[in-house]
Amino acid sequence: MSDEPDLQPSESTGPAVSQRREGKRQTFQPGLWLRLIAISAIGIYALLFVVFNTRHVKVDFVFTSPRLSLIWVILLTLGVGVVLGVLLSQLHRRRQRRR
Repeated sequence: MSDEPDLQPSESTGPAVSQRREGKRQTFQPGLWLRLIAISAIGIYALLFVVFNTRHVKVDFVFTSPRLSLIWVILLTLGVGVVLGVLLSQLHRRRQRRR
């Protein structure tokens, strides 16, 4: 007997099946198109969000009161919220480990 693997195609992976598989790879991919449309919609929304929030507003911090573009105020608030959320989740996780 030879140590070489049997290279004969099995009944389920015959030429007709492999041709169908290759045909499916080259056809319409709804998952890919759905992702591209979703990413495009989010990108357009983000762009419009920035464009429509360019008005300058006065922001009262503790020690200063600058006039900033509204989009920067929104992004600063978002950033502070994300940082506080991460810190609070780490604190919660640490307390759960101690129990």
